[in-house]
Amino acid sequence: MDLSGRIDRKAVLLATTLPSFFVPFMGSSINIALPSIGKEFGMTAVLLSWVPMAYLLPVAMFQVPFGRIADICGRKRVFLWGLCIYTVSCILIALSRSAGVLVFFRACQGLGASMIFGTAVAILSSSFPPGERGKALGINVAAVYSGLSMGPVLGGILTQHFGWRSIFWFNVPLAIVILVVILIKLKMEWAEARGERFDYAGAAIYSLALLVTIYGLSRLPTTRGISFLLAGLFGLFIFARHQMRIESPVFSIRLFTRNRVFAFSSLAALINYCATFAVGFLLSLFLQLTKGFSPQKAGLVLVAQPIVQAIFSPFAGRLSDRIEPRVVASIGMGFAALGLSLLIFLDERSSLTFIVAVLALLGFGFALFSSPNTNAVMSSIEKKSYGVASGTLGTMRATGMMLSMGIVMLIFTATMGEVQITPDHFHLFMMSTKTAFQIFALLCTGGIFASLARGKVQ
Repeated sequence: MDLSGRIDRKAVLLATTLPSFFVPFMGSSINIALPSIGKEFGMTAVLLSWVPMAYLLPVAMFQVPFGRIADICGRKRVFLWGLCIYTVSCILIALSRSAGVLVFFRACQGLGASMIFGTAVAILSSSFPPGERGKALGINVAAVYSGLSMGPVLGGILTQHFGWRSIFWFNVPLAIVILVVILIKLKMEWAEARGERFDYAGAAIYSLALLVTIYGLSRLPTTRGISFLLAGLFGLFIFARHQMRIESPVFSIRLFTRNRVFAFSSLAALINYCATFAVGFLLSLFLQLTKGFSPQKAGLVLVAQPIVQAIFSPFAGRLSDRIEPRVVASIGMGFAALGLSLLIFLDERSSLTFIVAVLALLGFGFALFSSPNTNAVMSSIEKKSYGVASGTLGTMRATGMMLSMGIVMLIFTATMGEVQITPDHFHLFMMSTKTAFQIFALLCTGGIFASLARGKVQ
C-alpha cells in the first residue's frame, strides 16, 4: 500500500460511504419512475424491464475484471474513474429522447457503477482491522439502505412534480461533491497486487460469456434464448478452466475450491439478491398501476423496507464482529423468506398496513444478512485479493439482481406477452406477480442452508 502518512479512517469511511448512498439512491428512484418512463416512450412490460437490466448487466460483467485491475493499478484510481463515468452517464440519460438511447446510457452508467462497487468494499477492508471491519462495513451497508430508502420518496416527489429526468439531474451535483471530497481527503493508494499481470484474455472470455448467458435468460423460453444460455454457460466453463491454468488469473477459482467460507458466503449473496431484488420493481408497478397510487405515494410506501435496513445494518455489522457471521446472516435470510412467503397472498384488496408490515419484515431480514455476509467474505481472504473479493461479491449481487429481473421477464413473457400493462391486463399482471413471489420464497428458503453451510470465520 502506498500511503502518504497515516491512514485517515474517517476520511476513507466518508469517501466510500457517500457513493454507497448515492448509487443505490438512483436505483430505487428509477423503480418509482418506471411507469412514467414506459408511458413516455410507449414501452412494453418486457422492454421496460430492460431499463434496470441494462444497468445491471455491465455491473455484473465488469466488477471482477475491474476489481483485479484495482488490486494491480490502484483502487482509488479505478474508484475515481468509475464516479466520473457514472456522472457523465446521468447527464446523457437525462437528455435522452428515445427508449434505445436511454437503455444504452443506462448500460454506460452500469459500467461506472461496476468500477465503484468493485473497489469501495476493498478500500474499506484494507483500511480497517478485523476487529473494526464489521462496524465499518455495517455503516457502509447502512448508507446503501439509506440511499434505497430516500430513493422512493425523493424519486416519487421529483417524478410527480418535475418529471422522471429530474432524478438524473438531481444526482449530478451530488456526484461532483463526492469527487471533490475524494480528491481532497484521500491521499493514499491501495494496490497490494502491484506488479502482477492482468489476464486480458480471461477478462474478455468472462465478460462475453456472462453477457451471452444473461441475454439467453432474458429470451427464455424461446429456442434462441436456450441456445444463448447454453453457449454462455459453456463460455463460463471455458473461463473457469482457463483461470485454473494461468499463474495470474483475473478471478482465482481457488477462492471457491479451497475457501469454504468464501464460496458459500458468495452463493448465499447470489441467492439472496436473486430472491429479493425484483420485489421493489413488482411492488412499484403494483402500487401505481393496480392501486392507482401516485409516484410520490408509492415511494412513501416502499420506503418502509430500506428504512428498517438502514436502522439495523450497523447493529448487524457490529454483531458479526462478536458472533459468527453465518448465524446472524442465516437468521436474516429466514426473515426474508418469511416476508416473501407473505407476499404470495398480495392482491388488489391487500391493505397498506399489510404491505408496509411485510416490507419492514423484509428490511429487517436484509439488514441481518448483508453486512455479516460481507464481513464473512472479506475476513476469509488475504489483503492482496481484496479487490477481486469485493468484485466477486458485487458480481454475485449484480448477477442475483439480474437473475431476479430475468425471472420476472420470463414470467411476463410467458403470461402476458409483448403488451403494455393496462387495466385490461391487470389480472395477468397479478398472476405473474404471485408466481414470481412463490419462486422467490422457495429460493430464499434454500439460501438459508447455503448460508449455514459456510463454516466458521472466527
